[in-house]
Amino acid sequence: MAVVGGGPAGLMAAEVLSAAGVPVHLFDAMPTVGRKFLLAGIGGLNLTHAEPLAAFRTRYGARADACGRWLDALSPEAVRDWARGLGIDTFVGTSQRVFPTDMKAAPLLRAWLHRLRHPEGGLPVRFHMRHRWTGAWQPQGGGHRLTFMAPDGEVVVQAEAVVLALGGGSWARLGSDGAWLPWLAARGVPTAPLQPANCGFDVGVAGRRGWSDFLATRHAGQPLKGVVLTFEDATGQRFERKGECVVTATGLEGSLVYAASATLRDTIAARGEVAVSLNLKPDRTVAQLHEALARPRGGKTLGSVLKGRLGLTPLAVALLHETLPPEALRDPLRLAQALHALPLTLVAPRPLDEAISTAGGVALEGLTDDLMLRDHPGVFCAGEMLDWEAPTGGYLLTACLASGRVAGDGVRRWLAR
Repeated sequence: MAVVGGGPAGLMAAEVLSAAGVPVHLFDAMPTVGRKFLLAGIGGLNLTHAEPLAAFRTRYGARADACGRWLDALSPEAVRDWARGLGIDTFVGTSQRVFPTDMKAAPLLRAWLHRLRHPEGGLPVRFHMRHRWTGAWQPQGGGHRLTFMAPDGEVVVQAEAVVLALGGGSWARLGSDGAWLPWLAARGVPTAPLQPANCGFDVGVAGRRGWSDFLATRHAGQPLKGVVLTFEDATGQRFERKGECVVTATGLEGSLVYAASATLRDTIAARGEVAVSLNLKPDRTVAQLHEALARPRGGKTLGSVLKGRLGLTPLAVALLHETLPPEALRDPLRLAQALHALPLTLVAPRPLDEAISTAGGVALEGLTDDLMLRDHPGVFCAGEMLDWEAPTGGYLLTACLASGRVAGDGVRRWLAR
């Protein structure tokens, strides 16, 4: 039995099969497994989310039904139990996100790999690192013949069944380069192009793409906290949510933008751009802002007034200067209205490799409920290489783990037959 890919989905499939007494060989192109998992956990490993399961399922948009079936196999609460079984306790943060108590990914991964290599029951998983699948794959003798490039040359592997867990197309330096997509498409596997998900976006300002040199140089990397993002998508639906985003050298990113990224991306694809607004002072009405701004300045600069009376950060002041004409900056009412709905235009998502995750990949319609390719019996797919997406907040990792559980159980049943 071969698992190709050492991310969360591949490791979970390997765990299921190892526990069932199936000999598992796991192949990965990188020197170590779980590299994207470790990098994602640097700021705190967001393992899952504690909101009610019914609401959790809705986070997968058009794929809510399919991903919901995966969650039947491994629910968010079951993910916490699984981590506890590895000796990793978890806690629920103020945003209902679930983290390990020490916030780190490395201890969990070490405990997981120890269990896979030294299981109390079942069979140990054999790891083959620096083995890059070439896309060569042939049915043979009731199984499948795979070819890998390894440090010592070409390696040919015969497996009764295969789980492909090759990741999406973001963070290619960590192994998820999307090279597999044309290989599978050439074999008749239905696929959708990879697209950035949970990504930043470039702005268009005054006919140019990106901010001015002044704003990009002085303020890139700084956050806008407690702002409200509002826009209308290509179908006429209104999006409005409060949160935090970050100004980049070319536009916006951060959790608030990621929550809307799929809709923003699709609206730009349909319209060429999307007009959004940021409410920089949602705790005050336009009338309250106008009253504060209309009072005499007493010789103070506009920046001093905005900071002293309204508590605006230098970044927020710079955004006003970036997006408003001089006459609007001098007009207290127009300035108050802009603070409540600062107009911005987003013109493009950032490149695929910068995205946290990707949409597109192997179409779920080409898979059975066990995640086996309908036209290639004995070959299963799991994780981010499937065509689904979800916002950050633990939803991505939970579904990757759950899809690995589904694929592993599917292989187990397939081999039993």
